[in-house]
Amino acid sequence: MNSKQRVQQSLGHQLPDKVPVDFGSTTVTGIHIRMVEKLRDHYGLEKRPVKLTEPYQMLGEIDAELQQLMGIDAIGLSPPDNMFGFSSTGWKEFQTFWGQEILVPELFNTRLDENGDLLIYPEGDMKAHPSAKMPKTGFFFDAIIVESLLDPKDNLEEFRPVSEQDLNYWKDQINSIRGSDKAIVANFGGTGIGDIALVPAPFLKHPKGIRDITEWYMSLVLRPDYIRTVFDKQSDIAVGNLKKLAAIAGNTIDVLYVCGTDFGTQDSTFCSPETFDDLWLPYYRKINDWVHANTTWKTFKHSCGAVETLISHFIEAGFDILNPVQITAKGMDPVRLKEKYGNQVVFWGGGIDTQHVLSFGTIHDVRNQVLRQCEILSKNGGFVFTTVHNIQANVPVENVISMIQALREFNR
Repeated sequence: MNSKQRVQQSLGHQLPDKVPVDFGSTTVTGIHIRMVEKLRDHYGLEKRPVKLTEPYQMLGEIDAELQQLMGIDAIGLSPPDNMFGFSSTGWKEFQTFWGQEILVPELFNTRLDENGDLLIYPEGDMKAHPSAKMPKTGFFFDAIIVESLLDPKDNLEEFRPVSEQDLNYWKDQINSIRGSDKAIVANFGGTGIGDIALVPAPFLKHPKGIRDITEWYMSLVLRPDYIRTVFDKQSDIAVGNLKKLAAIAGNTIDVLYVCGTDFGTQDSTFCSPETFDDLWLPYYRKINDWVHANTTWKTFKHSCGAVETLISHFIEAGFDILNPVQITAKGMDPVRLKEKYGNQVVFWGGGIDTQHVLSFGTIHDVRNQVLRQCEILSKNGGFVFTTVHNIQANVPVENVISMIQALREFNR
């Protein structure tokens, strides 16, 4: 099988020739730019600055050479603008707090505040209020919250009909990968209903509406009609855009990244199943039903945490794929999850725990967990290997190599 066939087999809950692998096709399966450089050094690749592909989380480009060496089967298509509202064009050099020379987009404009922390600006406009801050001891950005008055249409500012300019961008992206033997994950954007990473809108110069994270969660109880109004309009716009994008992409893509809204903490959920069914499920169904009725795409739902009590509701909402499988969270035992849901949803992730084992375990701990997780989750297909979340900056590179080697060992 080639990579595309391998992923498609797993998406169809059939056993492929080996476990398919994803690193970098989405913003939740990526690798920190510092680790990308370490991996390139390990494999003896050309020494050159790594491109910053996702500045919010500081994820680096995993180019074709590294994809081949890591055995990656899926690649992603990214939207024209990133989380700070500017495109990845006109690369320039930048030195990070940890001393790494990297390439950043031309509009990656920053300054240091009075504490020495790094500020970044929406659309690269340094006359606007900064939208995020990287602490001088940190490795990625945190959103800066701006409060405003409440009007549902203000929380719709970033959800707009796709422009002709963006459609032309997507045509070029689709044509560039047409005929690829990799599985294609489309990150079109505009479908992330209630995604807490998007609520502060670090890509807008003057975000209005409910942009404070605490206030947003409180509004699920205090202002449910407001939330329904926002979600209803968002999902209408999303479906309208998907109609235009599907006309361009057709069957070239395999997976649609729909939503990154997190519903889980380490030991609980942010809302009850009843609240999910009331506020989210109808609008997820609107999007997923349209996709399934009009395309061959599979729909991808990201949610960290202890979400076992919500998995059946994700399935009812029409999602084909759940990412990740946070195996250290309460109730997320992989054996039980595979037995209970394995024939209804594809587990995209859960290959190794990123909180403890990959970050702080030995190479033997890493190998043993990878082999065990693959044994459990790959049974009868329905599994794509990746870590529980993005690989972070300070993970020992030996552990990442041990993970890759263990996966190869299992696949042999």
